[in-house]
Amino acid sequence: MSVIRRTDARRTETPNAVMTTCASPTQGGTGLSMWRVEMDRARTGPRHAMDTEQVWTFLTGSAVVELAGEELALGAGDTLVLPADAPRRLRSDEGFTAVVASPAPSTAHNLDTGDRVAPPWIV
Repeated sequence: MSVIRRTDARRTETPNAVMTTCASPTQGGTGLSMWRVEMDRARTGPRHAMDTEQVWTFLTGSAVVELAGEELALGAGDTLVLPADAPRRLRSDEGFTAVVASPAPSTAHNLDTGDRVAPPWIV
């Protein structure tokens, strides 16, 4: 059993959001990562795909997820299961906070640049 104290949570800031790792293989977990996403209003994330499934539960605010050509509006209390390898982009006019879980390790593929990275909040 592992306990990850709030003071030990890993915080990663990108141009679009702040991810706070609650658990990951390098932070007390074994094969599952969980993190909190806080996206400010008027932000749009990159067009990308993940090589693993992700489960997002929105705690506050709202977002629109472009998923494989479809737009899905989500708000507080909604949960979205994003399949592996599906092209996606999140945007928010008002901002949101969500909790996300995903198998680890996991790799992101930026569909505009072709870059592949292991997001630091998942490892």
